[in-house]
Order: sequence, then structure tokens, then C-alpha cells
Amino acid sequence: MPLLTLLLSAFLAATLLPAQSEAVLTALLLGERHPVWLLLLVATVGNTLGALVNWAIGRGIERFRGRRWFPVSERNLDRAQRLYGRFGRWSLLLSWAPVFGDALTLVAGIMREPWWRFLLLVTLAKGGRYLVVAGLVLGWMARA
Repeated sequence: MPLLTLLLSAFLAATLLPAQSEAVLTALLLGERHPVWLLLLVATVGNTLGALVNWAIGRGIERFRGRRWFPVSERNLDRAQRLYGRFGRWSLLLSWAPVFGDALTLVAGIMREPWWRFLLLVTLAKGGRYLVVAGLVLGWMARA
């Protein structure tokens, strides 16, 4: 059950919904009931799958652009697309960052980033973040 909780919290944290997966990961790391590698894997998979949902939404959302209920203004969407066009797929390495990282994954879908490249870059970014969190929680950085 704790691994499922971690998977779901990581998944939700990567979507545009507000959630906090680092707290769940921290509690499980400190509980020492599961191997660290397994916790990192579960958190990374959950967070990457959540980002993939954003990408999929981005792939289909532009057809609704300009409608009154559309959640992003025309100006902000154009700006996000220009920035993604300028910095390209490598900006997905920042997908680990709170708030704008989730928006990046949505814009990647709008910009038609191929799913395999999206998954590769986002998995590296998300996995790297959880590795740093584990390092800080478990004191790996202090030992170095």
C-alpha cells in the first residue's frame, strides 16, 4: 500500500493538479521498509506517467483554443509555444521544477514533441529530482 500511495502522489504531482510527492517519498525513505532504488523507481514512474498525461492533453487541446472556457489565454499560450520553440526539447530537462515544469510537459504535447523523446528527457529529469531528494534526506551529500 505505501508504494501505491507513492505512485499515486507522484502521478498527481506531475499533472496540473496540486500534489506533493516529495513528502511521501521522504516518509518512506525514513521508514526504511523498502529499498531506496525501489522507492526512486516507483516515484519516477508515477511522476513520468503524470507528465505523459499532460503531454497527451497538450496533443489534443489546441483544437479548443479560442473558446471562452479555455484555461489558458491566447497570449500566454503563444508565449509558451515561442519559448518552447526557442529552447526546444532540451527544456524538458527542467520538467522536474515545480509549477512551470508541469506546464512544459503540456506545451511539449502542443508542440508535437515525439513521445519517445519526451519520455526519455522527462524520465531523466524526474528521476534526477527524486535522486537528489533521496540524497538530501538520507545524508548522501553530507558524506561526500
